[in-house]
Amino acid sequence: MSTSVSSTQLSPVPRHTGFAKPNRRTLTLLAIAACLLFFAALVFGRFWIGDAGLQTALPDRNQAPSLAHPLGTDWLGRDMLTRTLHGLVLSLRVGLLAALISAVIGTVLGLCSAIFGGIVDTIITWLVDLFYSLPHLVLLILISFALGGGLRGALIAVAVTHWPGLTRVIRAEALQVTSSDYVQLSAKLGRSRWWIARYHLLPHIAPQFLVGLILLFPHAILHEAGLTFVGIGLSPHTPAIGIILSESMRHLSTGYWWLGVFPGLALLIAVKAFDILGEQVRTFIDPKTSQE
Repeated sequence: MSTSVSSTQLSPVPRHTGFAKPNRRTLTLLAIAACLLFFAALVFGRFWIGDAGLQTALPDRNQAPSLAHPLGTDWLGRDMLTRTLHGLVLSLRVGLLAALISAVIGTVLGLCSAIFGGIVDTIITWLVDLFYSLPHLVLLILISFALGGGLRGALIAVAVTHWPGLTRVIRAEALQVTSSDYVQLSAKLGRSRWWIARYHLLPHIAPQFLVGLILLFPHAILHEAGLTFVGIGLSPHTPAIGIILSESMRHLSTGYWWLGVFPGLALLIAVKAFDILGEQVRTFIDPKTSQE
């Protein structure tokens, strides 16, 4: 009997030494979870820290960052960490509502443009081009000023000026779906335009709506802060980020750098987190990249 052993039997069994490299889907989910945890921490921190730091305390005014006041205090002794958290959460609320209104406007106009075509499509396309041709910040200021400023003016100004980009995306997606064979067959079978829009178009544009809504957040937050910064946004008595930055400009030259640096940095981090969240959600729902 032969006692030879084949080379395949003698080959060593491969061993896994270490952790497997996470794929793109796992990294995307981790990034989304990290962004959501960050926003949850902001909201929780705002309610946990309370309103005590918003009260005037003249003996504690103009204190540099310390253990008692991690972000320092302002010229009235108010805690800057408390004011920054309240301002960020307020900006998130205003940005959420403004972005939602703008996303709904963009989705409705994009669908109407694709469904009806003709003169409706021409008018909506002309409106989109008109809004793109106007200076965005000037348009924001004019609308907010015409509405009397304040929270309502800033909210409406931001909401009615951020829909054109999403309208173009929704229109292009809807036109692509309406040209497909099964939609053409539904039309020949007598289905109405609204039935086609509900059962054929909405399921396809829902991911675009979600991504567009998230990506509108950073623009809405920044423009709300910009309007408040120039004095036609929220009330000066409201602890908003734009007001905090506007007030800090008068004190930066005296060496109180923490009054503007920390709130501005917090605003940039929040805006960047929303931008990352939107890009990761887009990657997650895109069939081309979701399974990588």
